[in-house]
Amino acid sequence: MMPVVKVLHDEGSDTSVALPSYETAGAAGADLRANLPAADRGAGWTLAPMERRIVPTGLRVEIPDGFEMQIRPRSGLAAKHGVTLANAPGTIDSDYRGPLGVILINLGAEPFTIGHGDRIAQAVIAPVVQADYALVDALGETTRGSGGFGSTGRG
Repeated sequence: MMPVVKVLHDEGSDTSVALPSYETAGAAGADLRANLPAADRGAGWTLAPMERRIVPTGLRVEIPDGFEMQIRPRSGLAAKHGVTLANAPGTIDSDYRGPLGVILINLGAEPFTIGHGDRIAQAVIAPVVQADYALVDALGETTRGSGGFGSTGRG
């Protein structure tokens, strides 16, 4: 059975901006759109190189228990403009009910303008498993052992 994410518009948001949606039948992520404050909808918001900003979606969500919403970058924005998420992937927990914002950062060399209604990120709904953490005297041995970054091969 498909989980249902309940969505509520934030007060003052533009309700004509599309809800999160899957653009193709096989898409894993539903596109999230910028829902800018009324005073900024005409001009949009410009991110200078290396600037980051929380971009509002105008939404609040209720994610079913046992699931999370992962906020991921859009590959086209990253490849063409260097615009990505500062905390990729972001996690929205099932018990969060506040405004849904996306932390965008411009890693590109040129300013980038976010238009009202632009697709800015994608949301992936994923199951969550919580674990217990237990303090122990030793950890099990493996072939890799304590080898860190790059220890299993080139790069």
